[in-house]
Amino acid sequence: MDIQTLFGLDGKVALVTGGATGIGRMACEAFVRAGATVLMASRKGEACEAGAAELNALGASGKAIGFAGDVGSEAGVDALVAAVKERTEKLDILMNNAGITWGAPLGQFPHAAWEKVMNVNVAGMFDLTQKLLPMLIAGGSVDDPARVVNVGSVMGEREMGDGAYSYSMSKAAVHHMTRILGKELAGQAVTVNALAPGPFVSKMTAFATHDAEMRNKVGADVPLKRVGRDEDIAGCILFLCGRGGAYVTGSVVPVSGGINVMSGPNIFEQALH
Repeated sequence: MDIQTLFGLDGKVALVTGGATGIGRMACEAFVRAGATVLMASRKGEACEAGAAELNALGASGKAIGFAGDVGSEAGVDALVAAVKERTEKLDILMNNAGITWGAPLGQFPHAAWEKVMNVNVAGMFDLTQKLLPMLIAGGSVDDPARVVNVGSVMGEREMGDGAYSYSMSKAAVHHMTRILGKELAGQAVTVNALAPGPFVSKMTAFATHDAEMRNKVGADVPLKRVGRDEDIAGCILFLCGRGGAYVTGSVVPVSGGINVMSGPNIFEQALH
């Protein structure tokens, strides 16, 4: 039960979509530091190449390879699968992190926002997973299953529209997809789990987390009184993908600082004062 055995990933190969920035980048660094070879893919291939170079300069035991990959269409998924097969003969970990959002007030939310967001966040995630399943199944075993980690959101757990209706509902679909595939793939030595993050610093949340003052304001509304940090993602991802998480599937891990258990006010508060 040494720490390296429980959380180390020596010799593993991982694919992280949306790996250039935000939560994807946090996970890529954790994987590299744990000894894995990480394939970083996103729509901006140059950003992934630059990110891989930065991670390789850390001197960690793993390494990163960056390239372009888009899960927003069937053709994009097929091209990404081909790019993965060009770079590795095996795949131990798939982190479905790529995602987009769209914001508009209720009453003005456009129909186009549904197709675009659902194509990336749900259809693309499912299609990529099923097309990489042969590689994942081939490498998994009862003692050391292959791992799929989907990135959902606390907005998919709680009744939070906040102007991002298609995003929130797409993430609820991601959570349900996780449970369905967790059930269906358990017998094939593949675990499927999800993260449901709250506010983290990323390109998607830059409007509210771009500086320390804004992060403090956002954190003040989180039960644990801060926004998420790199190590919060790293700890969860290494648990789910290391030996310590080999007996866990179909779970949705709330990495949201307690937002997932927020509820309304005490209904007796006024009566008791």
